[in-house]
Amino acid sequence: MAIKSVQVVLLLWTTALLSWRTFCLAELIDNQGYPTFEMSVDIYSKLEFLKFSDTGMNIVPCNIMSSLPSLETLDLSNNLLSDLGFWWPGCSYTSVFPKLRHLSLSKNRFVDLPFIAQQTHQMKYLESLDLSFNSIVLDKPCFWPIHITSLSLSNNNLGNKVFSFLSQYLQRIVLSKTGITALTQEDLLQFPMLTHLFLSFNSIKVIPTNLSSTLVSLYIDHNYITSVSRESLAGLPSLRTLKAGDNPFVCSCDSYWFITTLNKSLLPDWPLDYTCSTPPSVADLPMSEYRTSRMSCEAWLQAAVALPVTMLIVLALCSAFYACDGVWYTKMLWVWIRVKRRGQKQANLLNNTTFRYHSFISYSHQDSAWVESKLVPSLEGAGLSLCIHERDFVPGQWIVDNIINCVEASYKTLFVLSNHFVQSEWCNYELFFAQHRALDAQQDSLVFILLEPIPTNSLPKKFLKLRRLLMQQTYLEWPMDERKQQVFWVNLRSMLQVADHRILKDMALDSS
Repeated sequence: MAIKSVQVVLLLWTTALLSWRTFCLAELIDNQGYPTFEMSVDIYSKLEFLKFSDTGMNIVPCNIMSSLPSLETLDLSNNLLSDLGFWWPGCSYTSVFPKLRHLSLSKNRFVDLPFIAQQTHQMKYLESLDLSFNSIVLDKPCFWPIHITSLSLSNNNLGNKVFSFLSQYLQRIVLSKTGITALTQEDLLQFPMLTHLFLSFNSIKVIPTNLSSTLVSLYIDHNYITSVSRESLAGLPSLRTLKAGDNPFVCSCDSYWFITTLNKSLLPDWPLDYTCSTPPSVADLPMSEYRTSRMSCEAWLQAAVALPVTMLIVLALCSAFYACDGVWYTKMLWVWIRVKRRGQKQANLLNNTTFRYHSFISYSHQDSAWVESKLVPSLEGAGLSLCIHERDFVPGQWIVDNIINCVEASYKTLFVLSNHFVQSEWCNYELFFAQHRALDAQQDSLVFILLEPIPTNSLPKKFLKLRRLLMQQTYLEWPMDERKQQVFWVNLRSMLQVADHRILKDMALDSS
């Protein structure tokens, strides 16, 4: 109760007052606005709690400091005390508050933290010090006594560097509203015994991982934290209280586990102080009411579902590819691509070379029905000139000379391979001369058509070179499916049409 314009005279002489343990004095203002009181402190030797709050005090008298040997708690908050007003130079500090454990200097005019730290060495039993709501400045290193375990510097503009000015023996640190913008693991490594940390009303955005293994209580409400990650709390194994409300939380998968899995007994302010800030669709929605699917947030669950689905799709595509003869079409496409690429390379080599035929056809007479009914009409119908031994060999000339002349006069030599082919003596001669021509002049002059499957072990020894050629060169297989036959003819024509058509046409006209 405020007592204004009154001079209080405290003259306590009775022996009954010697048993007092607590004494409070607040708001003593005279008619001129100055606090005025007179008291004798000689009889307060057993006083344990003393509070002078809101009295306008700007200096602590020496007789008070030296006459309270039993005092354990001193509250001088909301006064006009300064550094030298409390630690008065005119006093002797040989026995200052010998049993004082709790000192509150909140809401005064203290400035010099290094000076305060040095003076507290004289208070041998001081455990907690409250310097909140002052004008503390950090300009020099601080040397704290080991017996101070609790320190409050809240509502002072200190910034991120404040941690380097604190004692490593602190167990309780209050830094609410001190202008801290970032909290790092390195900041707390210097406090191995820290159990309670209060960082409310700052500008911290992230709780780092592996923060502190000893921290029991963390107050980080009213900051700029958007989510509390699982990894962050995993780095706080001893945590029992987490106050993180009134932050701009993002309600997304980052907060999914926090909403659904975290033990809410850790949160004394849940659910009232937890609301969604973004995205706009859920702004101001209580986090306890936010709903999202587990599938969209659990990566391992997405992988567990996506992997079998992907495998089924791949299996279905492979099955469809095989059922539609995709292997065969792919092989034919590769042949077509190789022909196109080689056509450019061979163009310069063939500029000064003339041929009479696009291709010389080498086949067994037992396969003549297929050659005459399928092969010749299809190629000559496309404008290609073919050399066939039954039609184009010169009569009366030796057969070997005819073979050599036809091979050299043809741009390509086309072999129709079958079981009958490998049994033919003349086919062997034609293959021999064509192979030597390929080695000497034009390396890609050999074209193979596999009319029917030929088992490797059925090839005679004289056709060992053919076996090597089939392993090294691409060959075309005659398909039974009519759809595939169209692709077959396209690839075969493209292999034979890369020659100089103008020269071939002139040669054909001269020949005719």
